[in-house]
Amino acid sequence: MKIPLYQIDAFSSRVFGGNPAAVCPLERWFSDDALQSIALENNLSETAFFVGGNSQYEIRWFTPEAEVDLCGHATLATGYVISEILGDRSKIINFTSASGELQVNLEKERPSLNFPSRPGIPIECPDLIYKALGHQPSACISATDFMVVLESSHQVQELNPNLDLLKEFDARGVLVTAKGDDCDFVSRCFFPRLGVPEDPVTGSAHCTLAPYWAERLGKQQLHCRQVSKRAGELWCEVLGDRVLISGDCALYLTGEVTLPSKYNNANQ
Repeated sequence: MKIPLYQIDAFSSRVFGGNPAAVCPLERWFSDDALQSIALENNLSETAFFVGGNSQYEIRWFTPEAEVDLCGHATLATGYVISEILGDRSKIINFTSASGELQVNLEKERPSLNFPSRPGIPIECPDLIYKALGHQPSACISATDFMVVLESSHQVQELNPNLDLLKEFDARGVLVTAKGDDCDFVSRCFFPRLGVPEDPVTGSAHCTLAPYWAERLGKQQLHCRQVSKRAGELWCEVLGDRVLISGDCALYLTGEVTLPSKYNNANQ
């Protein structure tokens, strides 16, 4: 069994920037074990799998260690593959997912994700976060991810966190952010519990980051940078209970997965 595979650098206009995602179109769903094995072999922060056609698709995402319920950069990459490589010229690509209905809008200058907002709740900062980051936060927010606000973008860029301590937080991951110097805000995102020590650019994290900064800065449209080593740029707009997250994509690799025969009859 041969499965097409495309590797896309998302939230970047150039190859070797942004966040690489593997995208695999499927004619039918295979077992969770098969999908997880492919994601582990790809060894990227996310592999997206999808089925469907004619602007209506179902999508799932896997890290090397687990399935996740929402992923931004791999959804953006999937929309790019469907439009630019597979030739679905629909202006809006619709997905059903574990997080409900999602869209990639291709009508604007850049592909744009339409995702659910995930605002957090301010909490008292635990002592553990200072030990893990080496900086005293100015604010801590509890959401799907644990969000930490630092005083400066320089602190975020120079972080060398203790990943073992970050694993102790009861959250999908730990987001670290600060007001930007030449953009609205910067961030870095760590997901050691999912086998992703640092995610280069994390679209879904901006479902929490963007609402926080929109309220703090008093503006709905935000220019954001994730300042990992690969780095990426995002443009966000907060619209009630939805967040629009826009960015560029670049094709890096086209190939095929050879799926072992034991998985050939494993559709669900």
